[in-house]
Amino acid sequence: MEQNVFEQMAKRYDTEERIKLANIISTEVKPEIQDSQSKSLIDYGSGTGLVSLELADYVESILLVDSSKQMLEVGAAKIAQKGITNASVLYYDFTKERPKIKADILLLSMVLLHIPDTKQILQELYNTLTPGGKLILFDFDKNDNIHHQTVHNGFSHEELEQLLSEIGFTSINVKTFYHGKGIFMKEDASMFISSSIKCRG
Repeated sequence: MEQNVFEQMAKRYDTEERIKLANIISTEVKPEIQDSQSKSLIDYGSGTGLVSLELADYVESILLVDSSKQMLEVGAAKIAQKGITNASVLYYDFTKERPKIKADILLLSMVLLHIPDTKQILQELYNTLTPGGKLILFDFDKNDNIHHQTVHNGFSHEELEQLLSEIGFTSINVKTFYHGKGIFMKEDASMFISSSIKCRG
């Protein structure tokens, strides 16, 4: 069911609100990926690439990975239209099939809240990163006003830090950086950025 929802949304996905939120997020990412011109970035759950296509000048390559073909079609059209030469798309679902790809930087923007098993997806992401690679997550802080059957109501920083640490991530940093009106299921909410490093060992 969830999948069909995303397929239908793809064509009308880039609303003003989403573009505004994506710009806020991509601005927040940039300091995290300074000096990454030789690095590969995977945007997992990329949608149409609203966030990551703004980062093309900061990395060597960008791969938009999503489980919605229509979203990726929109993303591929944008890549062609903007003449971005270092970005491509891949239809893939890490929750159903073990990733066979590697990246130096993994970016997930408002994706975790849609995945039921948080620890399992974080483990797959860890396995996908190269040693010393960086995981950058954006999502909503825990919000008790949200009640939904298939979507997490945000995440507590402490619980997320604990999970990342258990999996083996180090240099974990989680901070709230934005508060917005009506941005999470029409409720006021705050967003966090989390960055962590896969150990080199």
